Amino acid sequence: MFKTLAFAGLLMVSSPDFGPSDQMFEDLRTTENEDEANATAMDIWAAWMESGSDAADLVMQRAVNAQARGDLELAHTLYDRVIAIQPGYAEAWNRRATVFLARENYAEALRDVNEALKLEPRHFGAWGGLGAVLETLGAKEEALEAYEKALTIYPLFPRARSAVARLNKELEGRPV
Repeated sequence: MFKTLAFAGLLMVSSPDFGPSDQMFEDLRTTENEDEANATAMDIWAAWMESGSDAADLVMQRAVNAQARGDLELAHTLYDRVIAIQPGYAEAWNRRATVFLARENYAEALRDVNEALKLEPRHFGAWGGLGAVLETLGAKEEALEAYEKALTIYPLFPRARSAVARLNKELEGRPV
C-alpha cells in the first residue's frame, strides 16, 4: 500500500501545470511600462513554448528553428507532428497558422489561429495573427476587432497598437 501511495504522490508531483500563469497575464494587462510589458510578454511566450511533453517540445523547437531559417515546408511538417503529439497545444496551432499565412493559405491560417484561440483565449499573438489574416482578406472591421481583443490582453502590444491606429485611420469616415 505504501508503494501505491508513493507512486500516486510521484504522479501528482510530476505533472505540473504548463503555460503562463494568471498573474503573468494580470501583470501584462496592468503594467504601464513598455519595457516591463515586453519582458512579461516574452516570459509568456517562453511559457507557451512548454507543451508538457518533452517530445513535442523538442519537435517544436526544431520547427521554430526551421521557420526562422525560412524553411516553411519543414516547419509545417514539424508543426504537424507537434499537433499530432499534443493536439491541445495552442502554440503549435498558432505557429502553424503563421506558416499558412506566410504561404498565403488563408483558409488554413484561419482554421489554425481559431483553434489556437479556442485552446488559449488569452493568446494575444493569435489575436494579432487573426487580425493580420482578416486584414489581408480585406475584412478590416473584423481585423480591427481582433487587434483590439489582443490589446485587452496586452495593452502595450506594439504590433496591435500600430494596426489599430492604422485601421482606425483607414476606416475613418466609413459608415458603420
